[in-house]
Amino acid sequence: MTPTHFAFTSAFTLGLMGLAFHRTHLLSALLCLEGMMLSLFIAMALWALQLETIASSATPLLLLTLSACEASAGLGLLIATARTHGTDRLQNLSLLQC
Repeated sequence: MTPTHFAFTSAFTLGLMGLAFHRTHLLSALLCLEGMMLSLFIAMALWALQLETIASSATPLLLLTLSACEASAGLGLLIATARTHGTDRLQNLSLLQC
């Protein structure tokens, strides 16, 4: 395992562990998801550079586009829940109430 592979694997795992263990606020969950997506984007970009093919060069851009859409939808949900519930704590949210 190369040091760069280890760094991106540990960054993704750190985001996953943060999402699993620190789910008190919606904003912290969104930040953990964004960190996971950015580590995947950098890993995919380096993978496309190593392959040196044109077919795999669009994959990181597609992943970055999906990450931006996920972030905008998440922030929209954060604003909507903060306005209706008054807080962004995940314990106060329920699918039956929203």
